[in-house]
Amino acid sequence: MERTSTLPWPGRVAAVSRRRPAFDAGALAAAIPAFLVLLPLIGLALTWLHLDGEIWAHLWSTLLPEMLLNTTLLMLGVGATTLALGTTLAWLVTTYTFPGVKLIEWMLVLPVALPGYILGYVSMSLFDYAGPVQTQLRAWLGPDFELFEFRSLPGAIFVLSLALYPYVYLLARAAFREQSAAQRDAARAAGLSDRAIFWRVALPLARPSLAAGVALALMETLTDFAVVRYFNVVTLSEGVVRLWIIQMDRDAAVQLASLLMMMALGIVLIERRLRSRARYYQLGGHSRPIAPIRLSGPRVVAALVGPLALLFVAFGLPVAQLAQWAVAEMASAEPGTLDATFGQYLFNTLALSLGAALFVVAVALGIAYALRPRGSQAKANAVLRFLAHLATLGYAIPGAVVALGVLLLLAPLNETVLAWTGGAVLLSASVVGLLYGYLVRFLAIGFSGVEASLEKVTPNMEMAARSLGAAPARVLTRVHLPLMRTGVLAALLLVFVDTLKELPVTMFLRPFGMETLSVWTYMLASESAWQAAAVPALTIVLASVGPALLLIRLSRSGAQNNWETRL
Repeated sequence: MERTSTLPWPGRVAAVSRRRPAFDAGALAAAIPAFLVLLPLIGLALTWLHLDGEIWAHLWSTLLPEMLLNTTLLMLGVGATTLALGTTLAWLVTTYTFPGVKLIEWMLVLPVALPGYILGYVSMSLFDYAGPVQTQLRAWLGPDFELFEFRSLPGAIFVLSLALYPYVYLLARAAFREQSAAQRDAARAAGLSDRAIFWRVALPLARPSLAAGVALALMETLTDFAVVRYFNVVTLSEGVVRLWIIQMDRDAAVQLASLLMMMALGIVLIERRLRSRARYYQLGGHSRPIAPIRLSGPRVVAALVGPLALLFVAFGLPVAQLAQWAVAEMASAEPGTLDATFGQYLFNTLALSLGAALFVVAVALGIAYALRPRGSQAKANAVLRFLAHLATLGYAIPGAVVALGVLLLLAPLNETVLAWTGGAVLLSASVVGLLYGYLVRFLAIGFSGVEASLEKVTPNMEMAARSLGAAPARVLTRVHLPLMRTGVLAALLLVFVDTLKELPVTMFLRPFGMETLSVWTYMLASESAWQAAAVPALTIVLASVGPALLLIRLSRSGAQNNWETRL
């Protein structure tokens, strides 16, 4: 029942209604697409209700123990290495100043433009026993010199660490820059050295960001199946691909994929727990920034040599090798053959990447706009809002697992759709299914960028437009979108490039006969056709360099939350 009260007002009496909060239709509108995004992951999770004992007994008696051990060791190795590299480099460029530091600060993010499946096969050719690096070292140091067996677990850790350390570097750099000079001055006044300040002040303050960066690197490590296959390392992700594609054992692949998904969710929960338990606070707002310490003498040389050597191994040398191979391949290919193949695969890649970017960002924009608090409905339907945010967890799930979840969801619908359309439409192995897989995988990227931009639009602007009689659609197009254009464009760009580099989702869900640059690269590299794989691989790298440089701009003030939202 409504209750009204009259309040004095000049010239009239106004009735004020006290009602229960109305149903939040916007939250429901956001929850529907969010639920559709979650369906593949829910389907995989439900397989734990019907575990097949025979399948698990067979897996345990064959490769499952080795898969678990290798996956654990791989994640521990990559996590420790990326944490050490990313944190050290971030501390160097934010705490010290020396000639070239600004350029190095930007260049250190470039390895993120090299997907693991590209860096893996190029590194194999460069650092394997018969490669040019070990050959030259034997010429200098004698024929008995030999590095560790590169095609092994340490080699896979080496390659993935080089490809993934920028995740930790970007977040650590942002965290160190946000710290206040007053805190370090107080530490110095207490007699602490620069090394003690790093361990006892700066590092604890940066702990939440470091945890988020390492978690991102671990997610990518758990996702990878190409690098570990190059290096003959059997992991859970590689096992899912092997069981599904090579051995055609669908039931075992699904059971193993469900285990992989639970591990990924476990990493997310651990990372959130570590971040939530942090009790370190730093001064914000307008506190005095930290003045960099100027280096001189041999310390300048050391500060330059370390990062440049890392960049040479992680980016310069692989790109130079790809360029050499690409030139040789184009010179040796039959006239017109490479052009036709490359042109068709490039068109497929660009069309899919553009379509995925528009589709993902459009859905993300709809969800974020529908969830925007409005008056009394701001706290209504918390469950629906939680569901919408939960849908962004797809980025934390390995691509092969996402692809299997989509296939399991669409396969039962195929017969019904084929009957309705007379056999003209197929959901699985179609562009529709592929775009759906991209949506599940990359919604977090689009949503984080759109939501962060939408939060900058003050409610007063929207209320003013509505008071003038503007409909919600007009408010979105005339008020919100112009103010959000930078965030929306950044989200479009990031989804476009991530789709362009994506391998497992594309390989599992692409229509028959449709190849992309990523799949073409992987297929050629897995057959040791390294020179032939260089042309599509180099194209992917060059297309990713621009967005890679954009990431360092996103890591400036306020962008840290965007990265953490991707988890």
